[in-house]
This record gives sequence, C-alpha cells and structure tokens, in this order.
Amino acid sequence: MMEQRADEFNQAKGKMASDIKTVITDGEDLLKAAANVSSAGLAVARGKFEEKLTSAKTRLVDASQPAVDKAGRTAAAANGYVHGNPWTVIGVAAAAGALIGFLAARRPRGADSSNDHDS
Repeated sequence: MMEQRADEFNQAKGKMASDIKTVITDGEDLLKAAANVSSAGLAVARGKFEEKLTSAKTRLVDASQPAVDKAGRTAAAANGYVHGNPWTVIGVAAAAGALIGFLAARRPRGADSSNDHDS
C-alpha cells in the first residue's frame, strides 16, 4: 500500500516536472514571439501558453489531492486514537521527553566549558 502511494507520488511528481518544463519552454517561445512576430502570431502563442498553464495548474491540483486526502485521513485517525487513549498518549509523550532529557544531560560539554576550570 505504501509503495503504491510512493509510486503514485513519483508519477505525479514526474508529470508536474514535465508540465513545468513545458510551461517554461512555452513562456520562452512567447517572449520570442513578442519580439519577432505580428500581433496575430503573439495572440496564438499567448493562447497556447495559457492552455499549457491551465493544464499544469489542473495537474498540480489533481496530483496534490491524494496527498491532501491521505493527510486528512491520517489526522482524523490520530485524533481518534488520542481521544480514545489519552493516558497512553500522555505516557508516550512523557517517556519521549524523559529520553530526550536524559540524552541531553549526557551530552559531552563543549570545549568552551572545559576551559572554565583553568581561570
């Protein structure tokens, strides 16, 4: 399941990268057309650019929607777990805090603090 989501994400990412490259290329073409072509040619180039930009925006929304949906489901599941098991969550948070505190207290002191004894 997780590998399938990663594959979907990578495919969407590849499509977006391709669309962005296309938008950049079309933008460059539009700039060239503005300098070298009549107003009719510019209008055609601008229309093509707008179509590509709209397509890229649509694909971005389509590609990001599964991630947004998944994040919403995950948040709802976490919320449900916390409300159903508050003492378990408090215990895990306290244990994590104690572990971090223990590791921070054991951290070797820097070179600056060891020089304080020489004064």
